[in-house]
Amino acid sequence: MANDASTVFDLVILGGGSGGYAAALRGAQLGLDVALIEKNKLGGTCLHNGCIPTKALLHAGEIADQAREAEQFGVKAAFEGIDIKGVHKYKDDVIAGLYKGLQGLVASRKVTYIEGEGRLSSPTSVDVGGQRVEGRHVLLATGSVPKSLPGLEIDGNRIISSDHALTLDRVPESAIILGGGVIGVEFASAWKSFGTDVTVIEGLKHLVPVEDENSSKLLERAFRKRGIKFNLGTFFQGAEYTDNGVKVTLADGKTFEAEVLLVAIGRGPVSQGLGYEEQGVAMDRGYVLVDEYMRTNVETISAVGDLVPTLQLAHVGFAEGILVAERLAGLKTVPVDYDGVPRVTYCHPEVASVGITEAKAKEIYGADKVVALKYNLAGNGKSKILKTAGEIKLVQVKDGAVVGVHMVGDRMGEQVGEAQLIYNWEALPAEVAQLVHAHPTQNEALGEAHLALAGKPLHSHD
Repeated sequence: MANDASTVFDLVILGGGSGGYAAALRGAQLGLDVALIEKNKLGGTCLHNGCIPTKALLHAGEIADQAREAEQFGVKAAFEGIDIKGVHKYKDDVIAGLYKGLQGLVASRKVTYIEGEGRLSSPTSVDVGGQRVEGRHVLLATGSVPKSLPGLEIDGNRIISSDHALTLDRVPESAIILGGGVIGVEFASAWKSFGTDVTVIEGLKHLVPVEDENSSKLLERAFRKRGIKFNLGTFFQGAEYTDNGVKVTLADGKTFEAEVLLVAIGRGPVSQGLGYEEQGVAMDRGYVLVDEYMRTNVETISAVGDLVPTLQLAHVGFAEGILVAERLAGLKTVPVDYDGVPRVTYCHPEVASVGITEAKAKEIYGADKVVALKYNLAGNGKSKILKTAGEIKLVQVKDGAVVGVHMVGDRMGEQVGEAQLIYNWEALPAEVAQLVHAHPTQNEALGEAHLALAGKPLHSHD
């Protein structure tokens, strides 16, 4: 179909990751004639090099920890080590199943799928594999790749990216992780569970620095207890090979040595050499600039996902892709409230949040207008059974709605769904407190925290 010069699609999408394929599926569902172009595999970073494989590694690490710690639950078990080939087979089987299902979805919606490296050739066309694919509208969704620092070459040998770490053929004896954000602490957690001696280097003053400071401090405490080392507040200066690994030097002269260095300082947009600037698309530091409806400055071009300077999360890509498809189909659309997007870091323990931090709330509303409450998971029966520690912190505008929910503890990512509703529906503590939460569940801790915030605590002190 795409070879037929007379064919003009309603929507041509460049990039088949989370944002691109979500727009394709929703657009086709709404009756748009959609072409989806992808140079690698459908599903993009999230499915093949990000969300899914990293969580599989983390779950394998959780199983390893449970085997080591089984005796405290009265279960006799022995931990004999990590079979990294077996771990990769488990991970790859998960990916393969989801990939097959996604391919079936795209085919069932009658999306024209084109494999190949595409390039924007006009405000309404993409060139791929020697053919021009024309559309009434073009959506740019080319995603991101791991970033590095000037003078720090990621060689895939001893200095690696998250992409390399996901396919490493061994469990490293020791590792330095440059970057204490989501990617860095997740790999630190998984590798520690596998038996690696881990040190995290973070230039800012806390791990997961975009989270509420209380969550960062709780994670740091948990990492210390697990034996995960970290150095905070001093920036990276250089790295060099040693006889047996890598030596990292910081700006204060402090040095660290390990078998491998994982560079986990974030991801940068894939936009170079794709024709964006030539077609007049406004950009900044490689990112495509968009308004709240994901429209670029070129009327016939939109952009979504990691390519634009919004939260780099797969579910944000989904939401942005759906928004574009619905807007082009003529539906009434509402911009994404990025504060209302749930955020989860899947290390052990998990860090989950939605809404704004206490510091941000004080900035917006004034320090005297903000109330914060912490509910310790030690008072939650199911958390006690699971032997997890942590807290739920609520941030409230005085006499008003809850504007932030910040949680640390195992499985807290599974509790962020209700937290999302609380924030996005502007719930008052008393309204949440009157809901009956199942006992014993970790979800109950959210209810207990709101009971306390409403002035009627049950399993916690006044």
